[in-house]
Amino acid sequence: MYSTQERVFDAIVFDLGGVLIELSGVDRMLELLQHQLTVEELWTRWLTSPAVHQFETGQIDADVFTTLLFTEFGITIDAAQFIAEFTSWPQGLYPGATDLLRALAPHYQLACLTNTNALHWPRICDEMGVLDHFTAHFASHEVGMVKPHPEIFAHVLDALGYAPERILFLDDNRLNVEAAQAVGISAHRVVGLAGAIMQLTALGILPVAGAGTILPPTV
Repeated sequence: MYSTQERVFDAIVFDLGGVLIELSGVDRMLELLQHQLTVEELWTRWLTSPAVHQFETGQIDADVFTTLLFTEFGITIDAAQFIAEFTSWPQGLYPGATDLLRALAPHYQLACLTNTNALHWPRICDEMGVLDHFTAHFASHEVGMVKPHPEIFAHVLDALGYAPERILFLDDNRLNVEAAQAVGISAHRVVGLAGAIMQLTALGILPVAGAGTILPPTV
């Protein structure tokens, strides 16, 4: 029988893009930048970009974001083309993501914490139906804060009401993981759904049997 006394965590918080949702934007940005940056360098520039910060905290619209981003990164393609491409970057949930969340939901409070914007969020909510699987969600453009800034993690802790060590956070970006760890959250870097399942299995939360068959949590 499942015992709540055995649980190490009360809540599991997922990043979306790159963990539960497949993204195409990294390769496209590297192409636009003529592969002058590594993936790690690109993520560092993206997460520290003033244009990205303003857009993903809801301070500016897509047109202003594009103008500022082009100036920052030296992008020269047509602005309308970039907006269309950017909107399509979230490809959809990884196969099996819904099964994973359904397996965890009876035993943990599930939440998502994502840096997002007014172009991506409607697709995530309406086309992908992601919010159906979470009891709490923290979208950067709605709360006016972004990862890896410490205030967004403080906001999550306050909203969920658990001690930091009782929250497991899975994100695909090192800077975000380190920021969460700095406030005491048990955070781990994972890449894609396969990485999330591997980490959950390593923590004893989720046994996985055979070709992706997800079994109920054990802890």
